[in-house]
Amino acid sequence: MNPIYQFDSHVTADVVDRNSHVNNVAYIQWLQDAAVGLRGPAVARRATTAVGAIWVVRTHHIEYLAPALAGDTLTMQTWVVNFKKVRSLRKYKITRAKDQIIVALAEIDWVFVNAKTGRSMAIPDEDGC
Repeated sequence: MNPIYQFDSHVTADVVDRNSHVNNVAYIQWLQDAAVGLRGPAVARRATTAVGAIWVVRTHHIEYLAPALAGDTLTMQTWVVNFKKVRSLRKYKITRAKDQIIVALAEIDWVFVNAKTGRSMAIPDEDGC
């Protein structure tokens, strides 16, 4: 079983849209942060950097199940479903901490890319991304 990486994020007013709930762009940023940003697993980041690679999004799908509002604390969870030659599918679950309601489910198909050439490259075995 692949490990689940988890962190909490406090919803601030700057990510709330005119409909009074979190804007979809904020979700995209949180998903990226969970996978490759500062909150991602440090070992995976070092392994990716060591081979001169980056991860880029090929496709993403988000299903919004409940609104998140300013002041909410959201628990972000992410895990790798699979690794293929140059791609990896990662799933996400975002839960509102106070009542454990699932706010959103998502999945992103990531591509492993050479940072200098922009071309996809094989994911090394030792890369725990």
